[in-house]
Amino acid sequence: MIKVTVDNITIEVEPGTSILNAARKIGGDVAPPAMCYYSTLKGSGGKCRTCLVEVAAGSTADPRPMPKLVASCRTNVMDGMIVKNITSEKVLDARKGVVEFLLINHPLDCPICDQAGECSLQDLSFEHGAESTRYEFKRRTFEKHDIGPYIQLHMTRCILCYRCVYVADQLTQKREHGILDRGDHSEIATYIHKALENQFIGNVIDVCPVGALTDKTFRFKNRVWFLKPLDAHRSCPHCSGKVTIWNRGEEVYRVTARKDAWGEVKDFICNECRFEKKKTSDWTIEGPTLISRHSVISAGHYVGTVKPQEVMPEVMDGREPKLLMDIHSVSEVNRPEIDLSKIEGPAHSSDFKQDHFHFNPKVNP
Repeated sequence: MIKVTVDNITIEVEPGTSILNAARKIGGDVAPPAMCYYSTLKGSGGKCRTCLVEVAAGSTADPRPMPKLVASCRTNVMDGMIVKNITSEKVLDARKGVVEFLLINHPLDCPICDQAGECSLQDLSFEHGAESTRYEFKRRTFEKHDIGPYIQLHMTRCILCYRCVYVADQLTQKREHGILDRGDHSEIATYIHKALENQFIGNVIDVCPVGALTDKTFRFKNRVWFLKPLDAHRSCPHCSGKVTIWNRGEEVYRVTARKDAWGEVKDFICNECRFEKKKTSDWTIEGPTLISRHSVISAGHYVGTVKPQEVMPEVMDGREPKLLMDIHSVSEVNRPEIDLSKIEGPAHSSDFKQDHFHFNPKVNP
């Protein structure tokens, strides 16, 4: 084991561990954000530059600092290395610039994007982005590609993280899509227009950090924070069958693979589980999915919380609280025979004294 210090916190890790994974062992804000790195995909990382860190000391043997910021997902730790992430002004300034470049061509689709609420780019721009853009030129556009009945491609939202390419290359039997062209003309597409047809190709939706690849069967149907995520499983001949279902009542709006604390898929699932099993009866429910309180999806999902004890009865020693003011006796607007708190539905003008609604041309010219 070797020792490495990240933001003044020293831990021991195995040789060959990247700075990013070492920081993830510490957790919290110490871990740099990563938009392209995926621990289970070989070759991933080094493309988005959001995980840049400052190496203040290379190692105990050579304590000289590295002259430039380095990508933490591609740089391995050395014994005695000292790394600065959130404690470095250079890192925070560089990350702010990286986010600005990622958003240069990104459309303002958040109000209609199905990825809204679970988008890594949303979180990144909120935590490290600028308040406004300085970009004044026309944003790039692409010809629309139909890549099949299950996956919707929005190339204008793509940040070229290559995750979907690695998934198709390493998880499926054949890869039919990739990066075409170069520079700002680069795009995710198939060279000859064809559908992506493979039993595990739906996993490109889960690994995409933005809304470039979304589920057509879930398209515009609901918002993720209105749904109830549940861990479920089924006996599947193609995959582990362990998923997260997103439902309201008996209807399952979508099925996704389970993810860890860093948003990475634990077990890749097949297309049959993802797209064809859309009833609660198709699954064995294990319980509510544990959602980070950092996420907007956690609103209304209180897993493992304890209801606070009501202390007023003990404080009052069994006595009823005293009513200090009766609004019906004080207000001159309410009709005294009508209790507004007990009427069914919204209050109407007939529930109030009519003389308060007469038009006065002197008051309201």
